[in-house]
Amino acid sequence: MATLPNPLPGLAADPTGRSLGLERPLPPGRSIDTTDEGPWHEPLLWYADEPAEPGAWAAAQPARRTAGLLPVLLDVGDGQGGPEEWELMPGEMSYPGDHDPEEVLADLWETVAPDGDTAGDGMGAGDWPGLAETAGPADGGPDPDALAAEVADALLAGRTRLKEPRLALVPARRSADIPAAIGWGGPLNHEGDVARLCAVLRSWEDRFGIRVVALGFDHLTVSVATPPTTGAEARHLAAEHIAFCPDTARQTTPDTYAKTLLGADTWTFWWD
Repeated sequence: MATLPNPLPGLAADPTGRSLGLERPLPPGRSIDTTDEGPWHEPLLWYADEPAEPGAWAAAQPARRTAGLLPVLLDVGDGQGGPEEWELMPGEMSYPGDHDPEEVLADLWETVAPDGDTAGDGMGAGDWPGLAETAGPADGGPDPDALAAEVADALLAGRTRLKEPRLALVPARRSADIPAAIGWGGPLNHEGDVARLCAVLRSWEDRFGIRVVALGFDHLTVSVATPPTTGAEARHLAAEHIAFCPDTARQTTPDTYAKTLLGADTWTFWWD
């Protein structure tokens, strides 16, 4: 697999990030190379030393075009510390593009399928219903990156889901790859190779215009530019969510959970 040059070492000589074409200087921060097996051979991410404020995401977005650095919010206030304490595992991750998202979900579905007719299509618990169909991003619909900035601002303004959010920059080909790029282990008790879940995130990028907006030690929030608009589509998508993160819908029924997906511009996942 060909890898892109990592621009993070350049921030040591240019900590403001002005060479990245940013609209405003980066706050003081640090590059992280700490993994579960010692220092990685290059920085995995940069993140700020101070809490992020609304507007931070949008100001960092030009780094995607100029340097291949993607913004994400990291929650360091949930009792697990910052990413240097998360025991990141980049060496144990494969490449998201090597996995078929439907095969990944079908495999996971076999282990977590709930009782009853989850997909709402007459299928029993043992039947994987396949990927939810969608018309894709509609003309005149929200731009996924612009919506991601709006969702990030809403999370930063509300501070209800994120305890202490910090702006971070990650070298990755696309937003869906961010968890694998840093070797994130949040879903470890459900799936040991997060690149397989990133393959699903790639599929959701293509079908629903998602962007990875926030990561905590064991939780993930994405923005959704084109959410489901019909009950049938939402019920079908709920099966994907249950396979991806069974803890998400554990406190409710699949049909009730599906209703929360209608028109929702954010999805949040949490792994026990």
